[in-house]
Amino acid sequence: MDQSLRYAPWICFILIPLLWGCQNQGATPAPKPRAYPKVNYPEYTYQSFNENYCNFGFEFPSYAKVEQEKYFFGERPADPCWFDLYIPAFESRLHCSYVEIGKDKTLEELKTDAFELADYHNKRANYIEEMRIGWDEKPDVEGFAFSIEGPAATPFQFYLTDGEEHFFRASLYFGTQVQPDSLGPIYDFLRKDILHMIETFSWSD
Repeated sequence: MDQSLRYAPWICFILIPLLWGCQNQGATPAPKPRAYPKVNYPEYTYQSFNENYCNFGFEFPSYAKVEQEKYFFGERPADPCWFDLYIPAFESRLHCSYVEIGKDKTLEELKTDAFELADYHNKRANYIEEMRIGWDEKPDVEGFAFSIEGPAATPFQFYLTDGEEHFFRASLYFGTQVQPDSLGPIYDFLRKDILHMIETFSWSD
């Protein structure tokens, strides 16, 4: 047998991959799907909010911490009952504030402020859903919740009032850059906790 023919299969075996690689050297690699860090979600367990500087109570996540607001833009808050529910696991905060109706503003003015603050995020939001809050068995607790979709600074806000003396407002914020795709599952998880907070809310006087 011709010695050149004897080695022909091996030469083809080596050259074909090399030739294929050269032909595809300039090919653009296909993008891989974006990956996000795995999030370990805690169990839905709750504790009672009964701070003596507020005249209401509710149940909030056991993995959250209450941090009273001492200063607001360098000044004392309008009322001692200004606080954050800080959630270290998700680097998020539910900013909470309370005002006495009629002290500085009427009920209608406070409601208007709440709607305007939610509407402010329309600049970046894709959609804002307004949801009325109220129960027949709790006529002294009513309000509105605002679910804000898109790259807005806050995905959820709400206010509660008894319509006579008390007005409570809260907004959810994340301590990271707004990325709806990655924060979506976390927000969905926290939304259930916030709704539980609203459902268990009651005035103490």
